Amino acid sequence: MGKRGILLFDDKRDGFFSLSDSGSQWSLEQNNCYPGGLFASVGQMGMGFGVSPSSPNPRDNGGIKAPFSDLFLKYLPFQEEIRVVGVPEEEASLKRKKKKVGLKLKIKVSNPSLRRLVSGGIAGAVSRTCVAPLETIRTHLMVGSSGNSTTEVFHNIMQTDGWKGLFRGNFVNVIRVAPSKAIELFAFDTVNKRLSPKPGEEPKIPIPASLVAGACAGVSSTLVTYPLELVKTRLTIEKNMYDGIVDAFVKILQREGPAELYRGLAPSVIGVIPYAATNYFAYDTLRKVYRKVFKEEKIGNIETLLIGSLAGAISSSATFPLEVARKQMQVGALNGRQVYKNVLHALASILEQEGIQGLYKGLGPSCLKLVPAAGISFMCYEACKRILVETDEDA
Repeated sequence: MGKRGILLFDDKRDGFFSLSDSGSQWSLEQNNCYPGGLFASVGQMGMGFGVSPSSPNPRDNGGIKAPFSDLFLKYLPFQEEIRVVGVPEEEASLKRKKKKVGLKLKIKVSNPSLRRLVSGGIAGAVSRTCVAPLETIRTHLMVGSSGNSTTEVFHNIMQTDGWKGLFRGNFVNVIRVAPSKAIELFAFDTVNKRLSPKPGEEPKIPIPASLVAGACAGVSSTLVTYPLELVKTRLTIEKNMYDGIVDAFVKILQREGPAELYRGLAPSVIGVIPYAATNYFAYDTLRKVYRKVFKEEKIGNIETLLIGSLAGAISSSATFPLEVARKQMQVGALNGRQVYKNVLHALASILEQEGIQGLYKGLGPSCLKLVPAAGISFMCYEACKRILVETDEDA
């Protein structure tokens, strides 16, 4: 038995709707209702209402929604495809798109410098907390305490301190990294935009702008936050000597003097220049290549994470010997260790005593820490910049 249904539009009757010619009619012009039969189609299995899919197409422009059609669609069961006549397809498509709109967090921050600083601080705190256990293992391997391999160091820390030992010094690390990364990313964005030529202009400097901007960013953050990094290293290695960050600062100043807070600064600055320059240059270059290859101006979070991680892997491999020398100079004469005069003396002594492998001790966990840290940092930074908008229109 063929299916029958209610005809909402009947172009043959000008200005009237009919329900399967059963008697009920509405006047569009006078809004009158003429009572009549309500039930339109009775089949063998029962009774139901249906909107006829074979009814004439509504007018493309100026269509009017049929009375009670929303109730029909919401409460009555249909077995055939339903078409709401009287609503233009473009309008219906817009309504469907509006329903898919998700929650978008936007915070108005009109000052661009403040937006960069806040975004950089959040990015640094999140990235370093995620890789804190790897940072602890890497530091122990560099200074030769708690074992000579990643597995051995991990087991020794778990036996003596448990999970808390893997995050020892992380609070100090976050306090140091948050402002450090904020200053670093702020300096890079600011210098890079000043030095980068606009479309059609000649380059302002003979070398890539991102290379210079990266070096400036690394030096700026290192000079400001170096004492905190030294205290964090002391808290990680000497577990029972200090009661906290303030106690460590006071004892270092009393026993060793203010200059001790900047011990190892020279190799740090020397090491951070090629590292930061390479890191930011690789990151900026990879983003440009991605835009050119995929022809997309906006880069997603996952793509930013991968690009940042690859840039971190490239930059961390070249300057690792300087990082080892810096860490050993920061430890100083603790536990009868040799005190190095300068970075060259440290590098020569390590090479003489431990060989070439001594300069790369801890490279594995260092890459495991630095590579995801760089990716997470760049991803959080770009995401925060999208959340912190300049005007309400950007939301």
